[in-house]
Amino acid sequence: MADGTESARTESARASVGGAPPGGAQAPSPEDAYLERRTLRRGSAGPLLLTGLGVAYVVSGDFSGWNFGLSEGGFGGLAIAALLMGLMYACMVFALAELAAILPTAGGGYGFARRALGPWGGFLTGTAILIEYVLAPAAISIFIGDYVESLGLFGLESGWPVYLACFILFIGIHLWGVGEALRFSLVVTAIAVAALLVFAVGALTDFDAGSLNDIPVDHSAAGATSWLPFGLLGIWSAFPFGMWFFLGVEGVPLAAEETRDPARTLPKAMAWSMGILLVLALLTFLAATGARGSGAVQEAGNPLVEALQPDGKATVLSRIVNYAGLAGLVASFFSLIFAGSRQLFALSRAGYLPRFLSLTSRRKAPFLGLLVPGAIGFALAAWTGDGARMLNTAVFGATISYALMSLSHIVLRRREPGLDRPYRTPGGTVTSSIALVLACSALVATFLVDKDAAFIALGVYAVALAYFAFYSRHRLVAAAPEEEFAALAEAEAELSRD
Repeated sequence: MADGTESARTESARASVGGAPPGGAQAPSPEDAYLERRTLRRGSAGPLLLTGLGVAYVVSGDFSGWNFGLSEGGFGGLAIAALLMGLMYACMVFALAELAAILPTAGGGYGFARRALGPWGGFLTGTAILIEYVLAPAAISIFIGDYVESLGLFGLESGWPVYLACFILFIGIHLWGVGEALRFSLVVTAIAVAALLVFAVGALTDFDAGSLNDIPVDHSAAGATSWLPFGLLGIWSAFPFGMWFFLGVEGVPLAAEETRDPARTLPKAMAWSMGILLVLALLTFLAATGARGSGAVQEAGNPLVEALQPDGKATVLSRIVNYAGLAGLVASFFSLIFAGSRQLFALSRAGYLPRFLSLTSRRKAPFLGLLVPGAIGFALAAWTGDGARMLNTAVFGATISYALMSLSHIVLRRREPGLDRPYRTPGGTVTSSIALVLACSALVATFLVDKDAAFIALGVYAVALAYFAFYSRHRLVAAAPEEEFAALAEAEAELSRD
C-alpha cells in the first residue's frame, strides 16, 4: 500500500490517544467511553520539563551506587564499563527517540515492542519496565531514610515511617497533576545538578591522577594490572554499576501523551537529557576518585561527601553536597514513580493487566496506577529494608527491556521501511544493534554481581507470564492506542500479501 495511506493511518492511531470520539457530536461508542475514563492531561510538558524528567530519573545515581563498581573492576574496569554503558544508553536513546516519534503514547517501551514483536513481546517488555520502576523507588525510599538519619533531620531515624511519608507526600503531588509534578521535579533536579557541578569544582582542586589506581591488585585474576586490579572479568562485573550513571533515562517516552508536539519534543528532550548525564557522569567519576582515591570511596555509602573529607571532618562544601544528595534521591524517587504509573496505566488500558488500574481522576491522573505500585513499593521497603538487593533486581528488569526495545527498533526498520518516521535514528540499525549487544552483555553481568536478585526478577516474570498466558491475552482491548497501531500494521501486511 502507498506510504501516504500508511501515514494517514498512523496519524489516525495517534489521534485516537485520549479517546476523543470521532465526529464530535456523535454519541460515544463503548470503546470511546472506555477510553474517556482513561485519559491523561495532554500538552502539559514541553522540552524543558521533559529534559528535566530525563535527568531526574538518573541523578541520584551520581551521588551514590556507582562507586561499588570500583570493588568489582577497580578504576580502569569501572571506567571502561561506564564508557560502554554510556554508549549503550546513547545508542538506545537515539533508537527510542525514533520509536517515540512513531508511536507517542504512554505505553513507551511496551508500545514499541507490541508493534514490532507482537503481544508477547509487548508484555515481556512492559513487565520488565514495571519491575524496574516499581522496585527502584522502593529502594530509593530506603536510601532517603538513611540520608535523613545521617543528616539528623528532625531527629528522625531510617525506618518505615520515613518511607511511608515519602510515598504519601510525593504520590500526593503526582495526584495533583502532571504539570505541577514535573515542575516540582525540575526544581529539585536543578538543585541536585547544581550541587554536582559545585562538588566537581571543589574536588578537582585536589585531583591526583596517581590515586586513581590505588586499589590492591589481585594477581590471581586474568589480565590484572594496577588499572584493572580484578582483571578483565572485572570490567564485565562492573557493567551494572556503570549503568547507575544513566539508569532510567529511557523512561522519557512514557510522558508522550502528556507532551506538546511529542514527535518533535521527545527526541529533542531525550538527546539533551543524555548529553547532560554524560557530562555529569564524567565529572562525578573523575572528581570523586581523583580527590581521595578509588580505594577510599569504593565502599562509601556517600562517596561524594567522602571525597570532600580527607581527614574525616565535615566541611561547608561536604555539608552542601550531603544535603544535595538528599535532593537527588528525592528527584529520582519522584520521577520513577511517574514512570511506573504511566507504564502500568498503558498496560492496564490495553488489558494486559486488570483494566481498573488505568482509571484516571478528574485531574487526569492515573490514581490507581500511582497508589498500587506505591503500596507495593512501601511494603517491600518496610519489609526487607534491603535497598541494594531491590536495585539489583530493578537493573535486571531494565536490561531485559533494553534488549527488547533495541530489537524492536531493528525489526521495525527492516519489516516496515516505509513507515512514517518524523525522526530517524542516526546510524539506523547499526546504532540499535550496538545497544542490543551491550544490553545482553549487561543482562548476563547481573548474574556476576547478584544471582539472588536476578532469580527474584525471573520469579516475578514467571508469575506475570502465567497471568498473561492463561488470562489477560484473551481479554486485550483493541481500541487502546498501542493495540490499534499494531492492528493497523497487521491489516497493512495482509493487504500487501493480497
